[in-house]
Parts: sequence; C-alpha cells; structure tokens
Amino acid sequence: MSRIAATFERLKAQGRKALIPYVMAGFPYADVTPELMHAMVEAGANVIELGVPFSDPMADGPVIQKAGERALALGVGMAQVLQAVRRFRERDQSTPVVLMGYANPVERYDLRHGAGAFIRDAAQAGVDGLLVVDYPPEECEAFAAQLRAQGMDLIFLLAPTSTDERIRLVARVASGYVYYVSLKGVTGAGHLDTGAVERMLPRIREHVKIPVGVGFGIRDAQTACAVGRVADAVVIGTRLIQLIEGQPREKVAPAAAQFLAEIRRALDA
Repeated sequence: MSRIAATFERLKAQGRKALIPYVMAGFPYADVTPELMHAMVEAGANVIELGVPFSDPMADGPVIQKAGERALALGVGMAQVLQAVRRFRERDQSTPVVLMGYANPVERYDLRHGAGAFIRDAAQAGVDGLLVVDYPPEECEAFAAQLRAQGMDLIFLLAPTSTDERIRLVARVASGYVYYVSLKGVTGAGHLDTGAVERMLPRIREHVKIPVGVGFGIRDAQTACAVGRVADAVVIGTRLIQLIEGQPREKVAPAAAQFLAEIRRALDA
C-alpha cells in the first residue's frame, strides 16, 4: 500500500478529511521549501503537493505562474525539486509528497539522465505521487504501472466538463486519489460553486473508487468546510502562494502554518 493510500485510510477511520496544500518548489526563496513543508505538516497538512517550476504552465493562473517564474529565475528545476524532497525526508518519513507539474520537466530529466531516471530518482528521493497536467490517461497505462512498481501513484485531474467516458478512463489508470478541479479555467480563477461540486462528486464516484480531492477556488475556512462535507480532501494552492509571496524568509513558514492551522481546525470541527 502506498503512503498516500495509507494516509487516506487512516483519515477515513478517524472520520477526518485530508488537507492538501500546494506550494511551488523554490518559491519564494530557493532553499525554503523543506522548512515550509515541515511547517505545513505541523499545522495539519496530510499530503503535500509540490509544484515543479515550468516556463509554460497552461493550467496555472497568474499567481502560480508568477511563483513558477520566480523559482525558475532562482535556478530551481527538477533536480532541485527532488533534492528538496530528500531534505524533507530526513525528518519526515510518513507524509506523502506529490509532485505536480507538466510533461516537459519529467521528460527532459530522462533525456539528461537516461531513460527511466526520473522514476528511479523520484522514488529514491521519497516522492509518493505524480500529477502531470498534460498526460492524458489513455496514454499513461505503462507509465502508471512503472510508477506503481516503485510505490508511487499517478494522479489525474477531472473537471466540470469531464464526460463519463473520461471519468472511466481516469478511474482505470489513477491511483492514490483523483483531483477534481472545481472551476472551469485556470488555478485561482472564478468563484467556487459548492452546489456544483456536490452535484458532480456522485457522478465521479460512480466510476472512481479511490478518494476524491477538490481544489481550485478554496480560499478560506468557510469554502474548505463546504467542500470537505462532500469530498475526501481539500486542496489549497493559490491562496497559500499569495500569503507567502513577499514575506521575509523567516516568516514564510509561520505564515503558511498559521493559515493552514485555521483550515485544519475548521475541517476537524
């Protein structure tokens, strides 16, 4: 059983929902990521989604795009992302870490280091899952099997526009959890319609038997609780990036922890 599956099983037994923060690796300071990850876990995060900086992030809104550009300017690429996970694992062997990004950095890593290098090195670093926005499920069965052989899960996005056929395809390939994008458009866009989320999740669960997390548009304890009533996990990214942007280095981790602790208390209540 993967670390992700074990985490969701434990939370389900406790009657609790998973809190999944997203941060961009190397933002807002190149070396702050492991410290930030530890602070988020101490504040109540159950899984961490770690963004891999990329120059053309088609699904990201302006806030996360800007964070990725900042990380790239600081020299953060896939090698540095994996090193951040290794440093995190020196103190934390239990919290799942999911890398979220695009095909180009994964495939470029293999071109530079040899075929299969990414999966090997990610597993050795302590990565638990991968969410590649531009990998369609119909082309990923072999890749998913290679990840599972190394104890890692392949996670997919579903959207309000996903057809039943698409949901079935994702259900066949995905493991760990499925990430439902609650809004049409890019990250950080629009207003969260919790009623639409409530209507969509039963459709997804007809086919998807692993946990379903919901993200895009969750900005505070109120929206987190509304989503937590129907989903297995709440994913928060854009608002967290906004909170840590511009903070002096010593205040980055405390600012994130204070925000997440408030969300955690509300979810548990």
